[in-house]
Amino acid sequence: MKAGSGPLGVAIIGCGLIGQKRAKALGAGGKLIACADKDLSRAEYLAGSQGARVFANWREALLLADVDLVIVATLHDSLAEITLAAIEAGKHVLVEKPAARTSAELKPVIEAAARRGAKVHVGFSHRYHRALRRAKEIADAGEIGELMFIRARYGHGGRLGYDREWRANPELSGGGELIDQGPHLIDLSRWFLGEFSEIQGFAHTYFWDMPVDDNGFMILKTPKKMAAFLHVSCTEWKNTFSMEIYGKVGKLEISGLGGSYGVERLTHYRMLPEMGPPATIAWEYPMADNSWAVEIEQFYDDIRLDRPPSAGLVDAYAALKIIEKIYQESGYDHSA
Repeated sequence: MKAGSGPLGVAIIGCGLIGQKRAKALGAGGKLIACADKDLSRAEYLAGSQGARVFANWREALLLADVDLVIVATLHDSLAEITLAAIEAGKHVLVEKPAARTSAELKPVIEAAARRGAKVHVGFSHRYHRALRRAKEIADAGEIGELMFIRARYGHGGRLGYDREWRANPELSGGGELIDQGPHLIDLSRWFLGEFSEIQGFAHTYFWDMPVDDNGFMILKTPKKMAAFLHVSCTEWKNTFSMEIYGKVGKLEISGLGGSYGVERLTHYRMLPEMGPPATIAWEYPMADNSWAVEIEQFYDDIRLDRPPSAGLVDAYAALKIIEKIYQESGYDHSA
């Protein structure tokens, strides 16, 4: 697979809001070569003045020799299929989370990537937010001591007609809120705490008139009993992101993601020798979110340096296995 010193040729498959956001974040390391969408007008809009070629059939974009990297930003039902085809066509891939509807759907993708030597990055973009990157540095440096547990909430309020959109159709989405925002919290928790060996949870539909869940609750434990207590919701009414990482000598609290989620903040609570109220330092990041640009730059480096992607198919597979177990125990059968 080609990975020279110049910009990588990029094809974007799925030219909706996420595809547009990915295009804006390409930076100098990538050049938009092709845009594909079954709605040709969306592909034409994204191609814009960049001179990119336009396709209604995504398979035609994979035939282009000057495409090195394919970004897959479609609905969940075609993520695995397109990623697999791109790998077999000799391309590297950035696929949006959850990368597939089920772990079984993802298995042949993992096998093909290993066989073909393809780099496949999964869009766990939250790892690249300023507050979370700084929190990881602090935790890895041992500044909050041995980690104990994580408590996190992530939710949005939906909108009129939400229960008639594609995310409410299990054939297209693979599930509801648990497979929508759940993968981000699961991935972040694994990033800090490691692999989970015990999974408990409950998914339920409380409000929206749809056959998929609108709330998911998780208690995940590592072999050392480090725990993640997670809640994802699309009945939050006001968009919310909150993550607290507890160590034996301090705590890190991340809130907001910018935009409608509020200003992104990181607060470090440091235990004093005499205990009592902790020493506190806080950082605010009111500037525009740059997580997607940081993410793609890191993936460019992964390709050029021939190193494993920082967030890859193994991470997506682990998240899907957790989600599937909770769906099974909650009486949801979203298998394709």
